[in-house]
Amino acid sequence: MMSFLKVKINKLIKNIDWYLKWVASIILILGICFRSTQQFPALDLMLSFAGCFLWTIVSLMWKDRAMIVLNVVATFVLAMGVVKLIGETV
Repeated sequence: MMSFLKVKINKLIKNIDWYLKWVASIILILGICFRSTQQFPALDLMLSFAGCFLWTIVSLMWKDRAMIVLNVVATFVLAMGVVKLIGETV
């Protein structure tokens, strides 16, 4: 009986990477939407950074080297943009 409940719970609860990849994807889509309007570049930059950072975590969990390289580089480039943006507002 106990193992049946454990299997049932495991089917209902996804792994953390499942949640992270969907949150990251939604955040990136929002960033792209803001980019297309060209009215909120700071919000686009912040959302894109957050989405790429979360995808970096997911790619590390999956141990997928191509995704790790892509997302680490994207996160680094976007982080430089965030630093520049913060420097301009101070």
